[in-house]
Amino acid sequence: MSGRFSMRRLPVSFNSPVVLSFTALCLVSQILRLVLTPEAYYSVFSAYRSRFGFLFVLRLFTHVFGHASWEHLLGNMMYFLILGPMLEEKYGSGRLVLIIAIAALITGLADVMLFSDRRVLGASGVVFAFILLSSITMRDSGKIPMTFLLVAALFLGQQLLQIFKDDNVSQLSHIIGGVVGSITGFVLSGRKTAADAGRRF
Repeated sequence: MSGRFSMRRLPVSFNSPVVLSFTALCLVSQILRLVLTPEAYYSVFSAYRSRFGFLFVLRLFTHVFGHASWEHLLGNMMYFLILGPMLEEKYGSGRLVLIIAIAALITGLADVMLFSDRRVLGASGVVFAFILLSSITMRDSGKIPMTFLLVAALFLGQQLLQIFKDDNVSQLSHIIGGVVGSITGFVLSGRKTAADAGRRF
């Protein structure tokens, strides 16, 4: 219409509810880091050895939402937002939540059991699970993709070379996350996925 500025409504869709919700929780956690004391923040958003109880179990899952800095958060979320929607479309929201929960639990438990003097936090374990899972997603039944073998070799080689570095990075979480992604990829790729069924569950 002459004399007026008009703009069409942008066709934005909430395409990956699990991925977007996870990203939002990580962002909320990072904002809380600005207002909470370090002790209060770490008591919820990091996993560490302590007396068994409700908070101990909770931290085994919620440590993936905490991050040491904005750079740490942005680095993880870039990969998460690139790989996550494809995996959620392929396997469905329910299975993706399960994969995230398993990666969080196993990486948290491993770090707590092996190290008594440090806290682990961040979504790196989940991201590396996604990397290995995405490399095996399109495999033919009964065959191992060459791309998966290359990614696994490069990934494990890099992490093993860095595992003894004192750089405040948990390479153990990366390796365990990659193993979780690999195993779930082989298990799920042999089953009917949400994309195959034309629905999410």
